[in-house]
Amino acid sequence: MSLSIIKSRNAELEAAEVFIEVHLANGLPCISMVGLAETAVKESKDRVRGAISNCEFEFPIRRITINLAPADLPKESSRFDLAIAIGILSASKQIRECDLHQYEFYGELALSGELRPVKGIIAAAVQAKATKKTIIIPKNNVPEASLIHGLNILYAEHLLEVTAFLNGMKKLAKPEKFAVIASSTSLCFSDVRGQQHAKRALTIAAAGNHSILMSGSPGSGKTMLASRIPDILPEMTEQQAMMTASIRSINGEQVNVNNWSVRPFRSPHHTASAVALVGGGSYPKPGEISLAHNGVLFLDELPEFSRHVLEVLREPLESGVIHISRAARQTSYPANFQLVAAMNPCPCGYLGDSQHHCRCTSEQVLRYQSKLSGPLLDRIDLFIKLSSVPKDELFNLKQENKPSNSVTYSESSKTIQQKVISAHQKQIKRAGKANSQLTNKELEIYCPLSENNKQLLDKAVSNLKLSARAFHRILRVAKTIADLDEEYNAKVGINNEHISEALQYRHKSIENVHG
Repeated sequence: MSLSIIKSRNAELEAAEVFIEVHLANGLPCISMVGLAETAVKESKDRVRGAISNCEFEFPIRRITINLAPADLPKESSRFDLAIAIGILSASKQIRECDLHQYEFYGELALSGELRPVKGIIAAAVQAKATKKTIIIPKNNVPEASLIHGLNILYAEHLLEVTAFLNGMKKLAKPEKFAVIASSTSLCFSDVRGQQHAKRALTIAAAGNHSILMSGSPGSGKTMLASRIPDILPEMTEQQAMMTASIRSINGEQVNVNNWSVRPFRSPHHTASAVALVGGGSYPKPGEISLAHNGVLFLDELPEFSRHVLEVLREPLESGVIHISRAARQTSYPANFQLVAAMNPCPCGYLGDSQHHCRCTSEQVLRYQSKLSGPLLDRIDLFIKLSSVPKDELFNLKQENKPSNSVTYSESSKTIQQKVISAHQKQIKRAGKANSQLTNKELEIYCPLSENNKQLLDKAVSNLKLSARAFHRILRVAKTIADLDEEYNAKVGINNEHISEALQYRHKSIENVHG
């Protein structure tokens, strides 16, 4: 009888440590795997058998029991192949006895013994660093794991390299330090003709992490503007980047080491299901809202989404987290995303357009706009209406007599980003979070109202019939506008000019939608 215990980790944001225990006993030859292993894990016994045999090791002709502990934690993916192979070889005395507890093994085995990359390596690496363990991984997983500074990493391309290392015959390679080159994009706000009001609103949205809905006729520049938002957002902190990269790694996506600090921009098609958007499945996986964590979720053609799909956004928009409950298991994923949405005002797209005639009946317009429920719209901070770009702005590059606080045509994304970063830093220094995340209690502290402010807001609440949620969202937007106002000391609160501009973006919601 022989027993071997090997370590690996399951693919979750907080990766749980999994012990692989291998027991060899007399009896009819068979392999029994226990510990809530899903299909991909159970199939590993055939991959491991082929890899061990093809590497000219002797596969034990005995009764083999493989236990994946803890027993009540579901195990998934092929990440355990290498650990199971090492466990069998250690239990059968084909590799020397050594302190395997100081290592964690990851990798899928080909039948030839070649090591293939696995998903979720970043989340596992973060936990391995916390426990001061050395991880042994496939070579193709090295770029992702190397993002975790201070982690002990060894990598190999074949099972024979790992066994030679454990037998003291060869050293495994360590990843070399590499320079991270920030990626750039050719998209720039200076390419957008006109739409000064929209550029100003997007600057405010980016500075305070506010949700925004753009409404306008086809070709007015909604998608063009939205696609340039990532270029004006501040880079993520290392902790934020690590969390976002972990989610992408768990989802099986390749993490680009050259742009891992750039905020994600997700743009699902309007045919996406509710599960694709929020996550789920028998074994819950992160959806688009979690993949957009710390970044932007862009929903183009918003009314074309199923109403049921849109309604699932209501809770995560408020809480910044999504709780998925299934019969097999329950899990939670972060979903602190910035919603950017675009829509046409009617089915034909030309309602209110001075250059085109709308062919829709009032019933068609009402049915189209009614796909967006009041509770969902109440959770959106800014509403803007885009008109078709006039010919003189389309061909004339010179923009004159623009207010000093507006985003002019000539301003590049880099210039706008500097304004956004400056306002964002004020918010982090003041409250440790973006203005959109301020609680009602924090608004009372950081956004005190004067008597003039209260009188203006009182009239606005009465005339526009604003809900309490909308009232607080107006204050958050006004605070962001104050942070962008370089001539105003935002520490003392806000003034009526900031409130008036914030109300302007809120008033558009009544004109454009459900109008």
